[in-house]
Amino acid sequence: MLKVLLIRPRPHNETIGLQHVMICEPLELEYLVSNVPEEIKNQVHIKIYDLIVEKQGYKDILLENKPDFVLFTGYITHVGIVKEMSRTAKEMLPGICTGVGGVHAEVVPDDFNSEYIDFIYSKNGIDGFNTTLSMLLNGNNAIQINKEINQAAKNSSFNYRHPDRSAVSKYRRHYYYMFHSPCALIKTSFGCPYNCSFCFCKEITDGKYFSRDMEDVLDELQTIEEEEIYIVDDDFLFNTKKLREFIDGIQSRNIKKKFLVYGRADFIVENKGLISELKHIGLQAVIVGIESVRSKDLQAYNKKTTKDINEGCIKVLRALDIELYATLIIPLDFTVADFNELTAWIKSLNVRFVNLQPLTPLPGTDIFDSYTSDLLVKREDYEVWDMAHVVLKPEFMSIRKFYAQLLKAYYKVIMRPKHMVFLIRKYGFKSNLKMLAGSSLVSMQYMKKIVRGR
Repeated sequence: MLKVLLIRPRPHNETIGLQHVMICEPLELEYLVSNVPEEIKNQVHIKIYDLIVEKQGYKDILLENKPDFVLFTGYITHVGIVKEMSRTAKEMLPGICTGVGGVHAEVVPDDFNSEYIDFIYSKNGIDGFNTTLSMLLNGNNAIQINKEINQAAKNSSFNYRHPDRSAVSKYRRHYYYMFHSPCALIKTSFGCPYNCSFCFCKEITDGKYFSRDMEDVLDELQTIEEEEIYIVDDDFLFNTKKLREFIDGIQSRNIKKKFLVYGRADFIVENKGLISELKHIGLQAVIVGIESVRSKDLQAYNKKTTKDINEGCIKVLRALDIELYATLIIPLDFTVADFNELTAWIKSLNVRFVNLQPLTPLPGTDIFDSYTSDLLVKREDYEVWDMAHVVLKPEFMSIRKFYAQLLKAYYKVIMRPKHMVFLIRKYGFKSNLKMLAGSSLVSMQYMKKIVRGR
């Protein structure tokens, strides 16, 4: 019997943690469990450990399970952690194989190069994982396995069995997104049809975009126990034909769910009627990349939207009582006046939730190379590439002051008394207390930055 552990690491202490206000299920690992080939399923024993919520320590997990193969998933912020955990596994259990997959491994696989990591799944993660299992069972070594998994062409379709959510049954009650709790994930498409210069998503599929069959998506939805569903497509609000099929399918099957999705401002403005229909079948909230209030920034990001479009989007969602989670990129030439103008604009439109991200040229994106000479941090300081740290030097203020302005802007928007009263009425005291505790932890991380000045 081949014993396999699938592990999602806990973030580094230095990483500014969105896990304080959201913890989503490790969907990619659930797909691995459900898609092990039938012919070897009885020869493999697989367990998922989500270390974000798991109480047991990593070393104890290794000693208890004594796995033959341990596979990690993670983002750029996890690179150093995965390398260290792989080293620990090799030292504790000589002969163990280690591997890593996930979006960063697919776009910038070289970051994971390490003598302690045997397999880096830079494409076709599910297929590569299954090939690894079969070859390990047949006694093949790492060199032979790597040759096999690296020679295949990258898939441009997704024909796999639904994720095995029971594989994380002991963690499911911990998975939530803001006020959506408990919350399950589903993915209906891959890649992004747009070409924003700062975006990492389009790099994962080499700029290609493809969707799953809608009947298959609806079949999966009917198997999910949670009422709250986070559709984690890079852009769910894109294809009107697909959305019509989704609406018709939800209604004909009498599926009762509440949905959180990603969408673009221009689509929302141009399709108010369709958004209203989605509201009728359960759409509760939309994450929208507003990105900026300044026209020059939107042009630089190749966003192909305008301030007027963004305002129109905000008004459409507000009129339909659909929650908006607005994300904005804060350029490094922002002044105190710019911060004040931004917060005044957000408040004037009654936006209740914002994610303010300092401009971060992630390795693997179109804009990274043009900023390498301006980096404040090392390329290898993986834990700070969280889109919350200031990694480029602000032009008109100190790093300490920039962090202070970010934190001040958050509090101006989120902590308005009228806003807090509304949230308590809508979501209840207990949920708001949980969010307050989580946001306070994030605030403390920012305060440390302000005190240290970096």
